[in-house]
Amino acid sequence: MSVPQRWGVTIPFDGAPLHAQREMIAEVADLGFTDVWSSEAMGHDAFTPLALASTWAPTLRLGQAIVPAYTHGPALLAQQVASLCDAAPGRVALGIGTSSNVIVEQWNGIPFDKPYQRVRDTVRFMRSALAGEKVTADYETFSVTGFRLGVKVEKQPPILIAALRPGMLRLAGREGDGAIINWLSADDVKTVAPHVGEGKEIAARIFVFPVDDRDLAHAIGRRAIAAYLTVPVYAAFHEWLGRGEQLAELWRLWKEGDRKAASESIPDEVVDDLLVWGSPERIREHLGRYVANGVTTPAPAIFASGTDQVLGVLRSLAPPWT
Repeated sequence: MSVPQRWGVTIPFDGAPLHAQREMIAEVADLGFTDVWSSEAMGHDAFTPLALASTWAPTLRLGQAIVPAYTHGPALLAQQVASLCDAAPGRVALGIGTSSNVIVEQWNGIPFDKPYQRVRDTVRFMRSALAGEKVTADYETFSVTGFRLGVKVEKQPPILIAALRPGMLRLAGREGDGAIINWLSADDVKTVAPHVGEGKEIAARIFVFPVDDRDLAHAIGRRAIAAYLTVPVYAAFHEWLGRGEQLAELWRLWKEGDRKAASESIPDEVVDDLLVWGSPERIREHLGRYVANGVTTPAPAIFASGTDQVLGVLRSLAPPWT
């Protein structure tokens, strides 16, 4: 079964407050993008930008990459997803993941226990709740007694699971409708995709720096990579992908508290693999390699400043990239 090729972009955009992004999000649809995808870490929540986009651009599909399974209680998450489905029927894709110990434990005070099981249980609960069933169940990581969703969901949204290593990738293919991947190279997609299996959507957040200055791109890229790849789940992911030797100094120096030296230790080739930067032509070619290697829904996150620059980058990246 073939999966339709979609063209997404991550929202909200840098450089403008959320209330000022109507023009940009409306133009996303005009340029040929099919999806907008939100995220949830330390900025906006995963739902508010999509709720706005549902009215600003009423043809776009609305996805989360991702909603953390720990920080939204099961019943509340069902209500949030159902509300978005009610506002934009047939245009919602739910993205669920573990997030990280930093966000879950350090920022929200919730134990980061049994992440695989928590995501699996949340997916199973959401299937039942969104279908309108009355749920009384003892899952491995939580229990629900007598919950029935008070919003009728006209069309069930696909559920995608954020996945890094084989166990979660296989879960995404087995119990989800696909996987959400990020912080990997275009070539890494060839390693990751087979674990999800055929006929499944693979969405990817890809980090785009629209600058043609190599030194600037590498400086910004190293800071971003250091911030993410020192988080245990991402460190384990890149160890599995085979970057243990390349990133050994990053991890050693970071643990010793020398953040500047840690960032500077990241090899040039790692920056060039994980960050998409350069001229519009170079960026389009690089994004196209992700698609060629199995990403069915690329959702680049564009790092730009100001409305004019964001619109300029969007226009230069109008799909397709193949």
